[in-house]
Amino acid sequence: MSVYILGVESSCDDTSAAVIEGTEILSNVIASQKVHAEYGGVVPELASRAHQQNIIPVVDTALKRAKIHKKQISAIAYTNGPGLLGSLLVGSSFAKAMAYSLDIPLIEVDHLQAHVLANFLDKSGEHKAKPEFPFLCLTVSGGHTLLLKVNDYFDMEILGRTIDDAAGEAFDKAAKILNLPYPGGPVIDRLAQQGDPRKFDFSIAHLPELDYSFSGLKTSFLYFVRDRLKENPDFIQDNLADLAASIQYAIIRSLTDKVKKALQQYDCKDLVIAGGVSANSGLRGAMQQLADRYHRILHVPTIDLTTDNAAMIAVCGYFKYMKGEFSNIHAAPYSAAKNRLQA
Repeated sequence: MSVYILGVESSCDDTSAAVIEGTEILSNVIASQKVHAEYGGVVPELASRAHQQNIIPVVDTALKRAKIHKKQISAIAYTNGPGLLGSLLVGSSFAKAMAYSLDIPLIEVDHLQAHVLANFLDKSGEHKAKPEFPFLCLTVSGGHTLLLKVNDYFDMEILGRTIDDAAGEAFDKAAKILNLPYPGGPVIDRLAQQGDPRKFDFSIAHLPELDYSFSGLKTSFLYFVRDRLKENPDFIQDNLADLAASIQYAIIRSLTDKVKKALQQYDCKDLVIAGGVSANSGLRGAMQQLADRYHRILHVPTIDLTTDNAAMIAVCGYFKYMKGEFSNIHAAPYSAAKNRLQA
């Protein structure tokens, strides 16, 4: 008998719903919020209001594209955290109400675990190779930067984490300094492909073990650009591609230096990247070089599965469903990362 999981994702500014059969995606609908662009970042109150407007049509569209009736759904999986509390409350309240009305299991999902498990999704007619446990995973997004040793679907050991800002935040901050539109990470990636990554040298933090830090890099980039603008008001425009390439190179070097150390310390055959920043072409290329150098197999999600989406929530819910791990309507959303991942 087929297992159909409806996934609901509302952790930040994208409202998403997806239906999967087993690990195969039948639909994955995302409604993005354009309103935040003029503010240069996500405004939590506006995000939660937009989720309220989007959640019903997005779920309805996901069911129609999957060509199944709501009564065929085996369980509903939803993001319970981490994320913006107002946004999470919209998705979790909807998921709880729908599961209760259909009398089917409810499954709470940790957003960070879901990013990792996105690598286990299949698209119709495609069945790519899956990572084998244990594997190393670099999870990078706007809010989180983690280096994990993944022993099983829900046994993820934190080897390193950022002590301050996330890599994705560093990309967005650099883009803002360069007066680029929000979200800035993809724009920097496109510009960097036309620039010289070694034109400007930005030092990276050298922390012990496998932890990360990006606040110093952001500050040094800000001061560097500010000082050059005093000398030449057109400095940014004259050097835009080189500035984008140089800051991207510094961020990627910081990320991959720790991955290299982990590859030397842990005997894992497979290497995985996940999260929104895993869409960055420079990071993908650098990680492939590392995988080749250390004779590992690199697994990366397709671009549409790197950012926040409900298919990754659904597949995490599927693996929990198969283990009989269900939630109840009293589960409270959480804004910060909890001990779902083990340090």
